[in-house]
Amino acid sequence: MKLLRVTAEGLPLFKGKLDLVFYAKQRIEEEHKEVLYPLFSNVYLNSANGFIGINASGKTSVLKVILLVLEMINNEPINHIETRDILGNEKEVKLNTYFFSGKANEICRLETIITSKQSKTEGISYSIVSESMWTKNIDEIATRKAMLDFGGREPVMIRSGREEFLSDDVSIMIARNKKTKEHVHIVNLLKYTNMNVLPFSEDIPSEVITFLDPTIESLHFDEKDKKPLIHLKFKGKEEILLNNPVELNNYLSSGTVKGMITFTLAREVLQSGGYIVVDEVENHFNKEIVTTLVRFFMDSKLNKNGGTLIFSTHYPELLDEYERNDGIFITRNRNGITVENLSNILKRNDIKKSDAYQSGFLEGTTPTYEAYMQLKKSIVATLA
Repeated sequence: MKLLRVTAEGLPLFKGKLDLVFYAKQRIEEEHKEVLYPLFSNVYLNSANGFIGINASGKTSVLKVILLVLEMINNEPINHIETRDILGNEKEVKLNTYFFSGKANEICRLETIITSKQSKTEGISYSIVSESMWTKNIDEIATRKAMLDFGGREPVMIRSGREEFLSDDVSIMIARNKKTKEHVHIVNLLKYTNMNVLPFSEDIPSEVITFLDPTIESLHFDEKDKKPLIHLKFKGKEEILLNNPVELNNYLSSGTVKGMITFTLAREVLQSGGYIVVDEVENHFNKEIVTTLVRFFMDSKLNKNGGTLIFSTHYPELLDEYERNDGIFITRNRNGITVENLSNILKRNDIKKSDAYQSGFLEGTTPTYEAYMQLKKSIVATLA
């Protein structure tokens, strides 16, 4: 399954309707096909989707919505999804998920309405109050513009509330996925934004280690008396034995540890054609490491299975890695979070994106002058 579009209404932190499009909306030139993943006909996906904005602009909140949708269509109960807190305690949140089913060669639209309930003992819990699904075969699709138009069609599945074995927080997707045998490989790295501890008990690929720190000769995991044992050896040094992954932070930089996590899991996603979601991708990384990760997903010869990287960043320079504008989203928070695709603002792909971002041309992408002056005056006052 591949996400094509997600809309959400009723989310408490957002201003109006959230609308995210993951397929290539702009005209597709022949040279652009090298950085896109082909679905069918003239429909391509952006395999690296970047969300950029100033601090507190809502980047993490948007990633939480995407992860919620991915987990939900992957049969996960809403009350077990880590990012469910993005729903707040709203009485009605409406999600529309448009996706491509490779097994059935169909475009699907899933409408899910979620409500919350709060109790003193269990806190907030969520349930699905109504749900419907529409489908259309890709042979029926003449244009990209009409691809997601399901007007005049009857739903092929409707949640009746009488499903005997269906929990009220599990999507009807569970029945469809069982029939089509579809599953999405999802890697959620949000919890590693500011914390770097290797979660693995298996060896890190040697190529990953050498790329991140060429002074490391080997790093592998073992067991002794049913307890983990970590073997770390630097070139020309004696082997170091550790009992806890946390101890690695005494010997390796934060960037090396985060890189081992990110690139090892990215390899799996590239192989499976799944999704990896990274918040503040530049944390602990230098620019070259970040751009390498993005380029891997943009390389159609390497990314043959359509693995998708979804990330947030503060790095305007990263935008210049994109030949197109429709894989970039600008987040702003003005009495509520909004998200705008860069292709709606910049119609031309040849304008340097980092300059447009840093100049303030895109609006809301740089701290306000008034805030800058207030901060400057307060510092001057403390020095007086």
